[in-house]
Amino acid sequence: MLKEIDNHLSDIKKISIKSLDELEQFRIKFFSKKGIIPSLFAKLKDIDVDKRKKFGAKINDLKIKIGEIIDKSKDELSVVSNNKNVVDYTLPADFLKLGSRHPISIVKNKIIDIFSKIGFNISEGPEIEDDWHNFTALNLPEYHPARDMQDTFYVSKNPDYLLRTHTSSVQIRHMENNEPPIRTISPGRVYRNEDISARSHCFFHQIEGLYIDKNVSFVDLKQTLLHFTEQLFGKSKIRLRPSYFPFTEPSAELDIYWGLNSEADHRITKGTGWLEILGCGMVDPNVLENCKIDPNKFSGYAFGMGIERITMLLYQIEDIRTFYENDIRFLQQFKSSI
Repeated sequence: MLKEIDNHLSDIKKISIKSLDELEQFRIKFFSKKGIIPSLFAKLKDIDVDKRKKFGAKINDLKIKIGEIIDKSKDELSVVSNNKNVVDYTLPADFLKLGSRHPISIVKNKIIDIFSKIGFNISEGPEIEDDWHNFTALNLPEYHPARDMQDTFYVSKNPDYLLRTHTSSVQIRHMENNEPPIRTISPGRVYRNEDISARSHCFFHQIEGLYIDKNVSFVDLKQTLLHFTEQLFGKSKIRLRPSYFPFTEPSAELDIYWGLNSEADHRITKGTGWLEILGCGMVDPNVLENCKIDPNKFSGYAFGMGIERITMLLYQIEDIRTFYENDIRFLQQFKSSI
């Protein structure tokens, strides 16, 4: 048995392990349940008692040396494996293709920039909203018929919580937490329970604006929107048509004169040359009172627009669903707009 152990000691001195697979086979050969080391210890019971100590020490010596070989080989093979992954920074770079901003983001940033330059700050709020901020505070009490204008996604069938249908809810929160003068815009996603088609979607993006101060008039609203249309569209001819929104009084729709210079102009304006851009109006006194702002001291205007609609006009995109398909060929067209 001593000769057998000496043979193993001699063999392991010559071994060369070149891979982790070979190392695992080496370990199994000696340390598995039926491996050499367990079998040598099993043979100790057949040796005379006075000689077992000597044989046991010899087996332990073999066991220790094998363990050292395994540990050393494992470290060496790990270094080799890591070196294969080392990057040579002196080699020429493999340049990645640059992406592009989404057209909705491009237009949203342009709109924000226009209003930021005339003193509007940005306010944001939660997309899961409560009934007070989304409806009631905006002069839309329960059972108000105007609620039917906005098909709503409710959260877990709880009528008190919903996916906001407009960013007007952010304006309410801003008025509750800030005193006039207030001049803010609220960009963000909104949700409507509508059929998806070329012209409508179940979610889209809005930017709404609010200005509250002393002696704010409809003239101020008109001048602000004229500046906006000149900066974004390059159009200086606008008109305000009477309309209805529960949270503004009086209310209006803003149209710009797009022109009739091409077949596309005739198609998108239905031959009139005019295009509806956004809704607006003077903030209803009830809304101010709901936000603890005295309507006898302060007045204000509000406006809101859909970013997708404006983006479709600017880039002549005919189907709103194109924005959400993540088609790289479509997105690459807007690299020059960054």
